[in-house]
Amino acid sequence: MFRKSALGAIAAAAAIALLPACGAGPGSTTRSASADEGRPAELVFAAIPSEQSDDLEASFAPIVTALGKELGIPVRFQAVTSNAAVVEAQVAKRVDVAVYGAFSYYLARTRADVEPVAVPVAEPGGEPGAYAYGVTRGGDSGISSLKDVAGKDVCFTDPGSTTGYLQPLASLREAGVDVDKDVKTVFTHGHDTAVASLLAGDCDIAFVGDVFIDQLLPARGQLKPGQVTKVWTSPLIPGPPIVVGTWLPQDVRDKIAKAVTGLTATGAASAGLCKGSEIKGPKTWGEHAGAPACTLGTSTAWTFVKATDATYQPITRICEVTKAEVCTSGG
Repeated sequence: MFRKSALGAIAAAAAIALLPACGAGPGSTTRSASADEGRPAELVFAAIPSEQSDDLEASFAPIVTALGKELGIPVRFQAVTSNAAVVEAQVAKRVDVAVYGAFSYYLARTRADVEPVAVPVAEPGGEPGAYAYGVTRGGDSGISSLKDVAGKDVCFTDPGSTTGYLQPLASLREAGVDVDKDVKTVFTHGHDTAVASLLAGDCDIAFVGDVFIDQLLPARGQLKPGQVTKVWTSPLIPGPPIVVGTWLPQDVRDKIAKAVTGLTATGAASAGLCKGSEIKGPKTWGEHAGAPACTLGTSTAWTFVKATDATYQPITRICEVTKAEVCTSGG
């Protein structure tokens, strides 16, 4: 399923460069296991830089600290250059716990002994992921299902967008619509611009992320009630997982899952896990809006919920149907 590419070779080189910094795998001289049945003396937690975080280590510090307290062993944070490099490091068993994209997990699961244990939730009572919407201009568009998209002009956001292209592409193909032959495609390079193009009459249907229709564009005054009609909603597209190596003892993996799913952003702040770097809870947190909170990773997550391989079945389906490049490069 994995095809070695130039990108993969670069990632492998990056991972090799990373390994001395991360320490070697379980049972080695640099990261020794304790006498207790292969229990690690230290865990390595890896993540990649993000435009959403100026200080990557600080953004993950509450999670790393919570893990150390739950496990009773040191947890060392390691910044890694890319999703692909983290995957290569987990293939080599040099990184015990990692956070990376859902498509990177799809790649990792075919090559490394890993499993997802948790996925972030953006707000209290929210779901662990996002939806793609297919929206038309208000009124009778002649489109009530994906089958009706054949022969229409379609706005997608970007070829690399899951909600704005990859999931809709997979679902259109499953509905019998060949995007290469049956529709005229317009890439708008943004979710907001896809909606603007739809409203301007440049396409008959636009595929965009749910948050833009439900929250962002209405809040900006760029989308008024009744201007668009939702004609399609995708399956839930899971967020970036926390992934652990299955070479760790089961009780250690269970404790990792317990530690991260037991955190909330405000609870972490109350426990002093981010002293001096607290943020204010966003409006979407309801009664917790404005409360002191910690960042739980590079996004404004409220908490984490348990995840398994089944959680990522929608990503597997997208990859099986589309054969998209991201499924082999782990972007």
